[in-house]
Amino acid sequence: MARPKKTKIVFLDTPTVDLGDLDLQALKKLGEVLYLSLTSRDPLPIEIQDAEVVISNKYILGEEQFRLLPKLRLVAVAATGVNNVDLRVAKVRGIGVANAVAYSTTSVVEHALMFLLACAHRLRGQMERVDSGAWSRGPYFADLSYPYADLSGKTLGIVGYGSIGKKVAQAARMLGMKILVAKLQGRKYPAKPARTALKRLLQSSDFVSLHCPLSKETSGLMDREKLSWMKASACLLNLARGPICVEADIADALRKNRLAAYASDVTAQEPPSEDNPLFAEDLRDKTLITPHVAWASRESRQGLVDEIVANIMAFQKGKRRNRVE
Repeated sequence: MARPKKTKIVFLDTPTVDLGDLDLQALKKLGEVLYLSLTSRDPLPIEIQDAEVVISNKYILGEEQFRLLPKLRLVAVAATGVNNVDLRVAKVRGIGVANAVAYSTTSVVEHALMFLLACAHRLRGQMERVDSGAWSRGPYFADLSYPYADLSGKTLGIVGYGSIGKKVAQAARMLGMKILVAKLQGRKYPAKPARTALKRLLQSSDFVSLHCPLSKETSGLMDREKLSWMKASACLLNLARGPICVEADIADALRKNRLAAYASDVTAQEPPSEDNPLFAEDLRDKTLITPHVAWASRESRQGLVDEIVANIMAFQKGKRRNRVE
C-alpha cells in the first residue's frame, strides 16, 4: 500500500524566526519541510513551485509570487500582521492565509517597560557619563548631569488596547502610573474601559505608548500636528509599526525640544537606511532605538512556531484557524 503523500511546506525566510535554538520537530511531522533564507530582494527558487504551504514572516507574496506557486493552498504568516501578503490575489486564487497571534505578548510588554524605565531614568545619558569617563573625572560621588523623576504618579497614554496594551497598562499601574486609553476617530469601542479622545490623551500624558496595528487610519498618525499636542517633557514609545510615526517630524520635535524622548523598536523602512533622521548624532541622548526585536525572545519565537504548526495542522484537517483569508 502506497504511503500518503506528504505536504510540501517551505519556510521562505527561516532566519527571521529560528536562530538554531528552536524545536522544529512538530513542524517536521506535518510534511516535507524545506527551510530557505530568502529576503524580499530574492526571487523564489524554481524548485519550490510544488509547495502547498509556505511560511513567510516578511517575504512579500503578491500576484507574481503566487503565479510561481501553482499548487499553493495556504500561506502561514509567521507574524500577526499580514501586510506582506496580497490578500485580494490570495482570495481570487483560493489560497488561505493564516496569521499567528498572542505569541509575543510577554516579550513586547517587557520591552515596553524597559523603554518606560530607560526614558524616565534617562538611562542612555547616565551610561554615557560613565562610558565617557565624565563621572570618573567629576568632583562628587554622584553625577547628577541627567536629573530624572519617578514613574509613579505620572500618566501613561496607551494607543492600541489589545492584549499587549492591556498588559502594559496593568504593569504600569503596578508602578504607580495613571492610565489613559485612546479613542481614535471613526472607531467603535466597548463601554469599558473609558476612552479618551486622542488630542486630550496626548495633551495629558507624560508618556505615550503605541500598540495599535498599522492601517490606513493609523499610518502617519503621529505627525507634526499630533506631536504638537504633546507635552514638551513627554516621551513617545513605539512598540507597534514604524510607519505609524512620521520620523522626520519626530526628529524635528526632539531637536526643537518639543518632545523629550523617543523610544522605538521599529522604523518606517526596515532595515532602515543609515541616514534615518532619528539616527542623527545630535539626537543620541534623546532616542532609544532597538532593531525590531521586542517580539523576539526565544520563548516568543518558539511560541510563534507552535502557532504556525497549529495553523497548518488545522488546514490539513480541513479546518480554519486564525484565518484572515
